Amino acid sequence: MSNPLAHLSDPLLNSSSADGAATQSRKADHLRVCLEDDVQSQQTTGFERYRFMHCCLPELDRSEIDLSTRFLGKTLNAPLLISSMTGGTELAQTINYRLAAVAQHYKIAMGVGSQRVAIENPQVAATFAVRSLAPDILLFANLGAVQLNYHYGIEECQRVVDSLEADALILHLNPLQECVQTQGDTNFRGLLGKISRLCEKLPVPVIAKEVGNGISARMAQKLIEVGISAIDVAGAGGTSWARVESERAQDERQRRLGKTFADWGIPTAECITEIRAIAPSLPLIASGGLRNGLDGAKAIALGADLAGLALPFLQAAADSEAALHTLMEALTAELATVMFCTGSPTLAGLRQPGVLRVL
Repeated sequence: MSNPLAHLSDPLLNSSSADGAATQSRKADHLRVCLEDDVQSQQTTGFERYRFMHCCLPELDRSEIDLSTRFLGKTLNAPLLISSMTGGTELAQTINYRLAAVAQHYKIAMGVGSQRVAIENPQVAATFAVRSLAPDILLFANLGAVQLNYHYGIEECQRVVDSLEADALILHLNPLQECVQTQGDTNFRGLLGKISRLCEKLPVPVIAKEVGNGISARMAQKLIEVGISAIDVAGAGGTSWARVESERAQDERQRRLGKTFADWGIPTAECITEIRAIAPSLPLIASGGLRNGLDGAKAIALGADLAGLALPFLQAAADSEAALHTLMEALTAELATVMFCTGSPTLAGLRQPGVLRVL
């Protein structure tokens, strides 16, 4: 699709150190590629294997259906997360500000993109600074876990949390993306110990999140053991960051790597069910290929607490704030319709035996 924000200039790209400029350029590329190119995984999320059992007589008033939930101590009006996407450029600021205003209006959660660029170039911190627009929302800061092996520590993590006034920190895990990315950071050795120390010292919860290749039950158990407070599975079936990096690769080897591994990963539905089986009370976010409220309802029925969406919000935010309101009204209507047509007055009803069946 064409990029509705392409007409905007990005003067911030020309106003930083070499490292900061490289990171900003990469962030601008990511936005462009996600909005203009087909970088969706050809693998499915796994949600197509499940079907809700229709209830022809729900004995409910649809207007009384309750979509609210609590996550990490905050009440949300709907179990939705605007997943981490962007920051660091003028275009990203426009998108983040629109997303934050809508998150505040509907009282849902929001994460920002990796704030590494703001550490490298503090003058772009404003592109992430959405708290004034969204004083009440559950808001997540974000850094790549691998940066703990590249001169980042508790101080930098605390800095991004403080600058955002965030309620939690997402540590994103992206080994495949780093392998495909030209000059990616691929030293992942010893990170569990560093994550453990971070969880111990940081005064806010730490969330482990993949970026589209999924988290297995075995890895989830290791993350829980070192102190992670919540997990976002970010499974396969949505945007493929191997495809994204392949599109922007600077040499043929990296382009080939991205194409070879474009559909790598664990389907989102599989991640949810396997992690929930080993961690019944873990705060769990489902993202990775969710495109509508029906997907979100299936994720919640399988055991997730929140349903995270990225691409639908990015596309709407690139259009206008009004388009975001239209999207949110559709998502909540879809969720409520699933609940009404399964006889579920609350989200807990979606998890009752027999409500969701395997095909």
